[in-house]
Amino acid sequence: MSAIVTVPPHVPFLDEIAARWMDGVGDDPQRSGDGLILLPSRRAARALTEAFLRRADGRPLLLPRIAPLGSLDEAGLALSGDMALDLQPAVEPLRRLATLALLILKAGDAFGEVLSLDQTWPLARALAELMDDAEWAECDLAETLPQAADGDFAEHWRETLRFLSIVTSVWPAWLAEQGVMNPVARQVALLRAQAERWHAAPDAESRLWAVGFTDAVPAVRAVLDAVLGRAGGRLVLPWVDLSLDEEIWAALPDGHPQAGLARLLTGLGRTRADLAVWDGVPDVPASCPAGRGGVLARALLPAAALGEWLRDESAVALDGMSVLRAADQQEEAAAIALVLRQAIVTPGRRAALVTPDRGLAGRVAVELARWGVVADDSAGEPLHATPPAVFLRLLARAAAGGLSPVALLSLLKHPLAACGLAPGVCRASARLLERALLRGPAPRPGFEGLRDRLEAARDDAHGALADRPDAPEDLSGFVDRLERCLAPVLGLWSAAPRPVADLLAGLIEAAEALAATDGAAGADRLWAGEDGNALGQHLAALVAFCDVLPEQPGRVLEGLLTASMGGLSVRSRRGLRGRSEHALHPRIFIWGLMEARLQSVETIVLGGLVESVWPPATDPGPWMSRPMRARVGLPSPERAIGQAAHDFVACACSAGEIVLSVPGRRDGAPTVPARWLVRLDAFLAGRGQAVPAHAALSWLARLDRPAEAPRPVAPPRPCPPVAMRPRRLTITEIETWMRDPYAIHARHILGLRRLKEIEEPADAADYGTIVHAALDRWCREPAAARAGEAGLRALFAEALAEARLRPALAAWWAPRLERIASWVIATEAARAAAEGAPIVLTRTEQSGRATLSDLPGGDFLLRGRADRIDRDAAGALLLIDYKTGTLPNRKTVLAGWSSQLVLEAAMAERGAFGPELAGPARELAYWRLTGGPEAGQILPLAEGEALAELIEGAWESLRGLIAMYDDPAQPYLSHPHPGESPRFADYARLARVAEWSAARDEAAP
Repeated sequence: MSAIVTVPPHVPFLDEIAARWMDGVGDDPQRSGDGLILLPSRRAARALTEAFLRRADGRPLLLPRIAPLGSLDEAGLALSGDMALDLQPAVEPLRRLATLALLILKAGDAFGEVLSLDQTWPLARALAELMDDAEWAECDLAETLPQAADGDFAEHWRETLRFLSIVTSVWPAWLAEQGVMNPVARQVALLRAQAERWHAAPDAESRLWAVGFTDAVPAVRAVLDAVLGRAGGRLVLPWVDLSLDEEIWAALPDGHPQAGLARLLTGLGRTRADLAVWDGVPDVPASCPAGRGGVLARALLPAAALGEWLRDESAVALDGMSVLRAADQQEEAAAIALVLRQAIVTPGRRAALVTPDRGLAGRVAVELARWGVVADDSAGEPLHATPPAVFLRLLARAAAGGLSPVALLSLLKHPLAACGLAPGVCRASARLLERALLRGPAPRPGFEGLRDRLEAARDDAHGALADRPDAPEDLSGFVDRLERCLAPVLGLWSAAPRPVADLLAGLIEAAEALAATDGAAGADRLWAGEDGNALGQHLAALVAFCDVLPEQPGRVLEGLLTASMGGLSVRSRRGLRGRSEHALHPRIFIWGLMEARLQSVETIVLGGLVESVWPPATDPGPWMSRPMRARVGLPSPERAIGQAAHDFVACACSAGEIVLSVPGRRDGAPTVPARWLVRLDAFLAGRGQAVPAHAALSWLARLDRPAEAPRPVAPPRPCPPVAMRPRRLTITEIETWMRDPYAIHARHILGLRRLKEIEEPADAADYGTIVHAALDRWCREPAAARAGEAGLRALFAEALAEARLRPALAAWWAPRLERIASWVIATEAARAAAEGAPIVLTRTEQSGRATLSDLPGGDFLLRGRADRIDRDAAGALLLIDYKTGTLPNRKTVLAGWSSQLVLEAAMAERGAFGPELAGPARELAYWRLTGGPEAGQILPLAEGEALAELIEGAWESLRGLIAMYDDPAQPYLSHPHPGESPRFADYARLARVAEWSAARDEAAP
């Protein structure tokens, strides 16, 4: 029999290997342990072990030695014997990355490039990958790199090659000095040594099989060649397509599923004619219909062979194959979970999701938990996304950001945060801290800003602490406790650059203090479990090996943490949440592409079949372009496409039921289906066929459908009793009452107040408070004693300082306030020169109260505060309203929609602001004070009889409005006048305006 064998796609590969191995010893469980089987990965080795156990069916069995060739070392199965001891040890991965980062920093300084450590670390990782690629390809970069950019290449590539002198000169010298080797160079040496040893003993009778290889670098090909040279050697390959024309086979592009196998056979000096075929032993059932592999092979023919589609246009069998075209990622995950859940209804049936998209895997795992199914996710999760790693990154971000509200709350609401308290107490204090101090515009950076806000919260009669007389002391103590926990890391950020080890040590100390509870040490909580243990080992190595790096500012630490954990994953059992290991469902799996290779189950879902996910986006890396890689002898990035294509075909043939899943949108953007799906659809369309749609989407539509048909939401129509309706409002609230009565109902009857947004942008209200405060102080002085422009500027600067804003915002507003001061002084001078009757009295921020009587519901109290009221020598009043934002439209004022200033005049006529400010209004004006290119602007309203009519009309309209709501049948509607909606609708969410407005629009003809 031939020494090279291929297994058709419909035959379960590993089960076939186990069956053939046992047949070779007459199914003798004692002789089965004689020999060695090589596989490409540890996961494949574990899967083969499980296949042997399935074959034994409970009988005792001696397993052969099963070795993963891709992770060969002398500490494992000692394939190379004493030869391995002659090799220098491999450099630790983090030590290599730290040293490469140092060399890149130095090279950047030499070439005038300013790089930070968090920018350099990914470049160091890419440089290490470039060296690994070269060593696997056994390519001498020192010889080929100097000519890599010769010819028509952009100049920046030549500059990049100057950076790569690190690889050709500096790095080899460093390795020699330290007495270590690159990990891949050591692996290649081990493989070469093993190949030589087997070549030296070709007559050994012990069985030696190499199985499951789909491609091979030169060193692995040398080992496989040595296997074939042994008397008991055999190479068993996954499906090799024997139907392709030889001319097509010889020119397969790198992205074809069979390209890797073609390269492997060519490298071994063999052809497809040398292959034997194992069609499967009788007691190993087929994994899929026998014709499926041929259908996929024809659909994925290379472009040069697509004429084959026209030679036979008969229908093809699609038994067991379906497609799931979801609208987006969430719908895809929910539908896939239903497919997996349906599969396990059949006893003994196994189901798996195969996807390289870890986000999709996580979503599916969450959806499965709906039915109490915990899937075995063998691919694990990225280390940087585990809870302890996220906790450390949030801590670094909060410290670097000066305790900005979003960063601080993200940290305090993390499950590991406790501050030495019971977790529930810490969480309650964090929520109070949010409501009292962190909503609204961001405070000044650091704990000084928090304490400033705490003082303001104590004085705010309507604030979050108003109904908690003991809260200020409690919250103050919590802030003090938090400051003690964060002290080790805050000092590092405020100081000069420090050694990276000191930054990490301070971060770890602060994290442990913050994670401590009243009954457990922070270290016990932070480093517990698989994820905590993995993170602890990573940080210990990072502290040890980053001593070579120059001192760094604290702001780089978050980026360094994230970059250093890139590519690392951990198999965490967090999903069990207090359950035993037996809670993992034994028949539901979630696999990455590596884990899925060579495996078979009864139902497989291939998820995330979109371009840039599966297949992945090809990236040659930051150091070389594709043509440059080809010139120096490195493999093309498109080989990853070929491997992904092979995984697609192999997985599609590894189960009787196969579901191809593709979301229509991903991260909010439309997707491009994977090229293999496009090819398959085109192939079938020519035959009048299509992959049938899976029913999971229809199941999903029925799963959460309400029992009753949905009904459009009607606008709210609250009609509280008249006794509950407010009998006192401010002038500002009158305008709200007209535009959005529901807001009055929510605030004064339900007693609800809108929470401010976190890190709310400072708006005109905050700016206006400063302007009003400064002008109030200035106007309180007698006209003759008022300071000039310099004095008013000083008052604006004083008010700005008292606001205790963030430095950046204060610096932005200061010049605008100076321009307002100049405009006010100039305007006052112009008014004094133009006035017929001089101003004899000025009052600002004047509060007033007026009672409206003879109303159906009783007296109504109107309150208001006038920005400024001037009285001239004739006794007439001039009312001025300061606006730092948008001015009301004159038309809306005259129509009564913006009646604040007009109602102030009506109140003044009735003596609401005191006897010295009682009388008719001669002038009403808005002063728009923005401090922009046009620092100020005056908008006067009506004069003379028109003004008197406007004032009287506004007062009567107010009486009519009050009387209308004294009717018990009058509802408080939300946004009753679409053309006059409020500018700021604080209660629109409560009233569900978006829902009933959409329903109304849909119902409109």
